Amino acid sequence: MGQILPFTRQVLKNLFSQPATTNYPFEPKDYPERTRGHIDINKDACILCGMCMRSCPPGAIKVDRAGKTWSINRFDCIQCGYCTEKCPKKCLTIIPGYQEPGPAKFVDTVEVPYEPPKPAAKPAAATTKN
Repeated sequence: MGQILPFTRQVLKNLFSQPATTNYPFEPKDYPERTRGHIDINKDACILCGMCMRSCPPGAIKVDRAGKTWSINRFDCIQCGYCTEKCPKKCLTIIPGYQEPGPAKFVDTVEVPYEPPKPAAKPAAATTKN
């Protein structure tokens, strides 16, 4: 009989207290400040300079200027944030939270509609006839 009383006290305590878990699928999780998340790109602001690719420690980001693509291997990314700090146009951001897991590894590739500036035409030298 002595074994049942401690158990009963715990059951009654749990019955009248707040739940210890969150109602996750129905209430979104609030992530604390400076939580690592996943990298997102504003493709309209990207100039395909490659600074993010050069600053990425594991080499998860690839920039192809000729193909106008920016890609990230999310499985290799360590969410350090160096790419967001080095981007001159600030088109990379870290979004708190995590991406949904999938059945296979894949590389996210984004086509960037960037057109490099065309060099200014040099004015023709004026020729003078005497």
